[in-house]
Amino acid sequence: MSEAILDVENLNKSFGALRVTDDVSLQVMPGELHAIIGPNGAGKTTLLHQVSGLLASDGGTVRFGGEDITGLPMHARVHRGIARTFQITSILPGFTALENVALAVQGRSGSSFRFFGIASREQALNDEAASLLDLVGLAARADLGAGTLSHGEKRALEIAIALATKPRLLLLDEPLAGMGHEESNKVIEILRSLKGRYAIVLIEHDMDAVFALADRVTVLSYGRVIASGDPAVVRSSPEVRAAYLGDEAA
Repeated sequence: MSEAILDVENLNKSFGALRVTDDVSLQVMPGELHAIIGPNGAGKTTLLHQVSGLLASDGGTVRFGGEDITGLPMHARVHRGIARTFQITSILPGFTALENVALAVQGRSGSSFRFFGIASREQALNDEAASLLDLVGLAARADLGAGTLSHGEKRALEIAIALATKPRLLLLDEPLAGMGHEESNKVIEILRSLKGRYAIVLIEHDMDAVFALADRVTVLSYGRVIASGDPAVVRSSPEVRAAYLGDEAA
């Protein structure tokens, strides 16, 4: 059996008297899509903050690729191969879709990105950016201002930007939030195409998408893991149904 790419052990985070993550432990295997679900306030986004390094943990350990990264800052974790998206769309609206991704490629490579610089360097950045846009279905939108894209296209662009860092692990925080049926289906297909190529941790409230995509599901309630395992087993758990799924599990 292969070693977990992400191993979270007894992770804790409190804000004053409120314990938001409470001894959370989970593993993510290479190429696995691991969904984390639970009601609002369950600690899901805080957990992603802790894994990505945006928030320091009060206790517990985060190992990535066998290395203890608990004390590392966010930029060091990105350098090691952890990329994430956020609940609120984060792009540069005044730049084109291609420029958004090219800047992310530049940030990873450390080269100096100039719009009027060395042509071969610009071409290499733009070629890689164009390939990533094609991967998420935005090839035809490359030259459009990112701010003019639809909500679903902006979410897809964020995924392309995350992929530009050449991650081994993608942390996706509600990528389907606020979408209609058609746009949701497009993003679901993007995620399906990425399965197996990257390890993915997915926070999502769309249960149809979760159970269609996930290899494994972990359920948080009041900051604690109440179930984790095969999606069908988790879905049928009486404790999970009572805490979160309710009629959605029927």
